[in-house]
Amino acid sequence: MPLAPLVRQLLSQLAPSHLAGGQGQLLMSRILVFEDDVVRRETLLRGLLQAGHEVIAPAASVLSMVRLVRDFCPDVIIIDTASPDRDTLEHICVITRDDPRPIVMFSADPDSAKIRDAVRAGVSAYVVDGLAADRLQPILDVAVARFAELQALRGELAEARSRLAERKLLDRAKGILMQARGISEEEAYSMLRQTAMASSKRVAEIAEQVIALRELLIEQP
Repeated sequence: MPLAPLVRQLLSQLAPSHLAGGQGQLLMSRILVFEDDVVRRETLLRGLLQAGHEVIAPAASVLSMVRLVRDFCPDVIIIDTASPDRDTLEHICVITRDDPRPIVMFSADPDSAKIRDAVRAGVSAYVVDGLAADRLQPILDVAVARFAELQALRGELAEARSRLAERKLLDRAKGILMQARGISEEEAYSMLRQTAMASSKRVAEIAEQVIALRELLIEQP
């Protein structure tokens, strides 16, 4: 099923090669794989290569994840582990915070607390006992779609918080002008807006300057 336009747009920002021909599939992507077991590694590599992906499978533990992500800039990370330990989750948290990307985790641990911790750390898809070459592509597609949707939600939340913070600044600056000039709220806002237009700045920036100036002029005890 084709991905939603918003998801498609986000994916194109992550890597232009993610989608091709409107098929809603992750194509020609660079996949960073962490897998110590030889047999399972072969399964992963076979499935990913058959799907047309570029695979990076270094002989390194997940403790090197942050460095390897910085060095190779993968589109997706796959981690296969018996059970996600604290160190693994901490490294995933760092990636999610500093350089977020879809993360698929295959695990033999069905414990709900472990699944919850992994998802909170930034895992896009947690798959229990489901490592099979023919299942890899659908799992990757789901992980990428879910990641893009979560990134969109995080962006919307950040924008809402920014607007709220700006509104608080504006209300405070209007209050300062109303008290200092004896003017109405509408007049105070008009002053802020006209000053912003004259200086080619945002109204929120002028509001910050008004607040800073007032704090500078008020005697500190």
